[in-house]
Amino acid sequence: MNKIAEITLTFVAYLKRPDLYPELRRKIWKNIFNRSSGLRGKEEAEKWCAALAVSEKGFIENVLKMPFVPFERLFPNEFAAALQAQAKAPVKMGGAGALSVIYYINEYTNSGNTVETGVAYGWSSFAALASLVSRGGTLYSSDMPYILQDQSSDFVGCVVPEKYRLNWRLFRFADKESLPKILAEQNIFDVVHYDSDKSYDGRIWAYNTLFGKVRNGGVFMSDDIGDNAAFKHFCEARNINPYVIEFDGKYAGIIIK
Repeated sequence: MNKIAEITLTFVAYLKRPDLYPELRRKIWKNIFNRSSGLRGKEEAEKWCAALAVSEKGFIENVLKMPFVPFERLFPNEFAAALQAQAKAPVKMGGAGALSVIYYINEYTNSGNTVETGVAYGWSSFAALASLVSRGGTLYSSDMPYILQDQSSDFVGCVVPEKYRLNWRLFRFADKESLPKILAEQNIFDVVHYDSDKSYDGRIWAYNTLFGKVRNGGVFMSDDIGDNAAFKHFCEARNINPYVIEFDGKYAGIIIK
């Protein structure tokens, strides 16, 4: 599919979804006036991340002070079933991230309320819920529909075990529509995990929206912080010294509030 055909199909798909018109307007604006936002300060961010980075194991053992067992070994049966569910999905979505970190920050905070942005197959949702359900907690998730993949809605969160789903609230809109709905239901969180709009401006908006909703002693996490300098600049503006975790050649940022 050439670029013009893809743009045309995307536009038509949005026109069929009036509930997504606000996001369509934002995408048009970004693609006309702000195309460089996704990579703003990328070189600066990568150097900063590399200088601070520690491993998942190092962060969990030395910062959280918790014994490290990889997530897939803690829940081997559920993990194997999740891999099978992903393999059967006919659509391509984002893969797993730092699952052990996500699980352990929920354990560290004894989280009863966690919010995440970005779901895809639901690997991060699975990791958070594996901790939350033991305390009867709730995961609130925001996930923008995959507008060009008609079947994707059936497979968003497909790796999340069925037994965890009663503790899961999934909002299928862009963050700027989902988050106000979530915050109307729950206003303070033990853990925030950001993994959606990767543009600089999108991150800054979400960081400013969500950081204040983390309780003292809670944890704020953002994936892929080497993509641009948004997380670095956010931390510098607030005089925050974050933790940076390297996994699979990528970086995640952690703030313990």
